[in-house]
Amino acid sequence: MNAGVLIILALILVIAFYFYGVRMPGISYVGPLPTLSPDAEKLRDRLSEHVKVLAMTIGERHAAKLDKLEQAAVYIEQQFAEFEYVPKSQTINAKGYRNIVVDLYGKQNRDKILLVGAHYDTTWMTPGADDNASGVAALLEIARSFRGKELPITIRFVAFANEEFPYYGTPDMGSLYHAQHAKEENENIVGMFSLEMLGYYSDQPRSQYYPRVIRSFYPRQGNFIAFVSNMVSRPLLMDAITTFREQTSFPTQGLAAPQWLVRGVRRSDNASFWRNGFQAVMITDTANYRNYGYHNVGDTHNTLDYERMTIVVEGIMNMLESLAHQY
Repeated sequence: MNAGVLIILALILVIAFYFYGVRMPGISYVGPLPTLSPDAEKLRDRLSEHVKVLAMTIGERHAAKLDKLEQAAVYIEQQFAEFEYVPKSQTINAKGYRNIVVDLYGKQNRDKILLVGAHYDTTWMTPGADDNASGVAALLEIARSFRGKELPITIRFVAFANEEFPYYGTPDMGSLYHAQHAKEENENIVGMFSLEMLGYYSDQPRSQYYPRVIRSFYPRQGNFIAFVSNMVSRPLLMDAITTFREQTSFPTQGLAAPQWLVRGVRRSDNASFWRNGFQAVMITDTANYRNYGYHNVGDTHNTLDYERMTIVVEGIMNMLESLAHQY
């Protein structure tokens, strides 16, 4: 095969990848962000308070600091209970690592489940404000917003333990334990959303980076929220980002990519559900591709943009409610 043919084949593959994996339905929002309503300002303050408790009052929380990990679990349980839910502990092993699970049962189809999750542990030597107190804060406030609502299908909220090293990808990873158990029980999880770092944004030029293979397709300002999936989960990704864009005035980017091509797409709890045959999407500010505080002491409460985070969280709330009626 000569060089010309190889170049043509490579060009065809790049074009196919762009149209199938990069180009998303709808249009990413461009323009001034909306002013927060009085209710949104209250949401902003609650999100900030959750992050402050997890990242400052509790701080570093992981397997080596089991007391801190348990403090975070208790805080999450208490918040769910204040919202009039009945949280359940899903114990992962004899050491006491546990997921906290809440089900808002559907009225027409209780067995069909749309799952929203966020991990509450950190890695070593970081307060973990963005990673992942921001995701947990969003999870809690989304649950609050659904309190008392009657939806056709079940919405499940899960705070996962042990997403970080050394448990990622092991049987003691909270999301993998939950997904495997769901598969064994033949649960009908129609979609899973992993809330993985939602609070860091920048309008500065060249504030956003990417893996080399996709670098030329995306903007270089880190002022958007990303929806990311593998190829199997592309239908869920398309539905989610379409719905979000229709309802929310906030910039978005999407990617459906093979895990072997863009390894970063599998770096959160969504990958646990992929391994067990469920469609899952990660919603993220892109972690270390934008936030220099990632996995270090710089991941602090005061580095996050709670105004933008609030718009994103409101958008996820509306998206989930719409999808619950679609599915």
